[in-house]
Amino acid sequence: MAIKVLDKSIAVKIAAGEVIQRPASVVKELLENSIDAGATRITVEIQGGGQQLIRVIDDGVGMTAADAPLSLQRYATSKISSDEDLEAVLTLGFRGEALPSIAAVSRMALISRPPDEQAGTEVRAEGGEI
Repeated sequence: MAIKVLDKSIAVKIAAGEVIQRPASVVKELLENSIDAGATRITVEIQGGGQQLIRVIDDGVGMTAADAPLSLQRYATSKISSDEDLEAVLTLGFRGEALPSIAAVSRMALISRPPDEQAGTEVRAEGGEI
């Protein structure tokens, strides 16, 4: 049997499986993101046991139009810049895997607006394609 590098679409789904094991895993990751964003109010809506819809709405700090699409890229994070940061991380999520993993196995809409901006940003992904 020959060794080969997996197609990106397959590799992303395998990586997503490491983070997203079931709908409850998605809810956990999204709640952690909300808490890390300083949210004081979080609403979760679920339909079909989380297989039809998972919607998380929060009042956290929001993302800019430039940061929102970056948040769906693997290993994109606002919490680590150096090796030293790995020892000092005090947040729930920091690896930059949750949102890309969710996007890889779902139809996803990320809608965000920083409180000081009038307009928000919407980024859509389906099967990992932004």
